[in-house]
Amino acid sequence: MEQGGFLQQFLQQLINGVSQGSIYALIALGYTMVYGILRLINFSHGEIYMVGAYVGYLASIHVASLVPNVLALPLIVTLVCAMTGAAILGMLIERIAYRRLRNAPKISALISAIGVSFFLMNGMMVIATPQPRTFPNIFPQQIYDLGGLTVTNQQILILVLSFFLMAILTYIVQSTKIGKAMRAVSFDVDAARLMGIPVDRVIAFTFALGSALAAAAGVLVGIYYNSIDPQMGVMPGLKAFVAAVLGGIGVIPGAMAGGLLLGIIESMVSGFWSSTFRDAVAFGILIMVLLFRPAGLFGKNTKEKV
Repeated sequence: MEQGGFLQQFLQQLINGVSQGSIYALIALGYTMVYGILRLINFSHGEIYMVGAYVGYLASIHVASLVPNVLALPLIVTLVCAMTGAAILGMLIERIAYRRLRNAPKISALISAIGVSFFLMNGMMVIATPQPRTFPNIFPQQIYDLGGLTVTNQQILILVLSFFLMAILTYIVQSTKIGKAMRAVSFDVDAARLMGIPVDRVIAFTFALGSALAAAAGVLVGIYYNSIDPQMGVMPGLKAFVAAVLGGIGVIPGAMAGGLLLGIIESMVSGFWSSTFRDAVAFGILIMVLLFRPAGLFGKNTKEKV
């Protein structure tokens, strides 16, 4: 391959990887926030992403179609409906499946999370059938040629919206009263409760926030790939978990960086080797991180309290 051709392909795969990585980052943030507070791996998070996509699908048909198609209003309405629906679902899952298990062995909560995951996936198969659905064209694709590089307006949307939502999350966690409460609960639940912080509300809000971000990712994927199905959350959910571990699970900047890095690595593998092996490479990264840097790129090695 000539040097110019190699550089052009590298840049094209970089663009594709950043788009995919932004989706992973949005989903990974839910994993890392819940783990930061409860020390729980919420393996139902991929299915919340899937449900968010379906809520967005219904909203785009029955609600967004009622608003004028100006200033991306159908997209905004779809996102708001999907994120609200997923936030409510996240709080319900926390209340029903996890709250009573906080003082139980960690394996109990993990098994409960896996059970919720299968319940949501199979429940959606019953409700919506296993057949893929075509996502409404609420944000028509436009292709731009930038010196031989292909960029679509949908990729730009994914990148801009993802970073916008990440910035809002960072502001909430670092600069608001509820964010300070989240950090306090993450540091020490019992001390936070003694200081008068409503721990249950803070944890429920954390689930709602992570679920809303996952729903936004689900809508963006539906727009980009023009298709959704009840099993769409399995692999992205696992990949987002890899991204969270790679960046340092429990660390919000780590989830963002891990998602982007994983997306870029997968894209490079697909472009320069074979897309057949990109999943193997992703989970190979998980194994290597756990072996050589268990705390991730941004995490710190700390002994767990017993």
